[in-house]
Amino acid sequence: MLAALRLAAPGTMLREGIQHVLQAHMGALIVIGAGPEVLGVCSGGFLLDAEFTPQRLYELAKMDGAIIVTADCARIVRANVHLVPDPNIPTAETGTRHRTAERVARQIAVPVVTISEDRSEVAVHTGGAKRTLEPTPRVLARADQALQILERYKARLDGVSGSLSALEVEDLVTVRDVATVLQRAEMVRRISEEIEGYVIELGADGRLVMLQLDELMGGVEDDRRLVAKDYYQSAPDWGLGDVMLRLAALDDESILDPAEVASVLRLPHGVGLDSPVQPRGFRLLHKIPRLPEIISDHVVLRFASLQKIMRASETDLVQVEGVGDARARAIKDGLARLAESSILERYV
Repeated sequence: MLAALRLAAPGTMLREGIQHVLQAHMGALIVIGAGPEVLGVCSGGFLLDAEFTPQRLYELAKMDGAIIVTADCARIVRANVHLVPDPNIPTAETGTRHRTAERVARQIAVPVVTISEDRSEVAVHTGGAKRTLEPTPRVLARADQALQILERYKARLDGVSGSLSALEVEDLVTVRDVATVLQRAEMVRRISEEIEGYVIELGADGRLVMLQLDELMGGVEDDRRLVAKDYYQSAPDWGLGDVMLRLAALDDESILDPAEVASVLRLPHGVGLDSPVQPRGFRLLHKIPRLPEIISDHVVLRFASLQKIMRASETDLVQVEGVGDARARAIKDGLARLAESSILERYV
């Protein structure tokens, strides 16, 4: 659906052609795709194979039949086509044009755009889904509201993430602390995903929304992944990718339950929310400037936990693959600064 909305977003030639049709108070049925499966449900019409332009789409919409365009909306393949999808495919639509559109979209994997003459409404069908294209000001208002919510959730995430850093330095982390950060990070990710949908629907009008989203989401995905990497219990059938997929798959009710969130880490049996856990150190090492993640991996592989890394001397660190004298000093100084700032933020 998002791919189909991107093709019909403001700023595209297809959207401009749709606007021409709407302004003329006409209807249209547009199939986006010209493969053999599309031709298999076509009957009659005219073979055009002409370059797509908004004006041509408008002129061809004056005829009753469907218009077939290529998947990239670069060429108009056929016009005035009668579509004959399987009549046994169920549909909830009532109008002839909309019933045909839903059946075609269900039968073959192509988006179908319908323009309603009576209601001046544009809908996109793909698979079994339908999305009505809303006016740009309304979508912008929703996107702005979602950005405000995202900003509040991001501030809360920054707070719990900072608290986790301080607890890691003091070796006082519990499973509940980890689950809280993962919970907030996943909530922020879901809100950002919704805003990305608005950005796609806005097309050229969504540039400023995208800039704000990028600014708010800077580092969030890395933090979410590294928290999981610090605490999850690996197994032959359970890796970091499985943790992230399972976290993203939690429903809205489960994401509010810290126990459900913690379950994705596959911690040993008997470990509860208030049980202490030790981080491996990936997340805090990632905060050290110009320290590649591959070097962080080597350091954690050598020392196994954050507390051991913090107690290691420069001589110990130099023995790690890829860590020289300068990088060893950077790791020691960087962790010391992070420890000091994290504790100050927590207690001051």
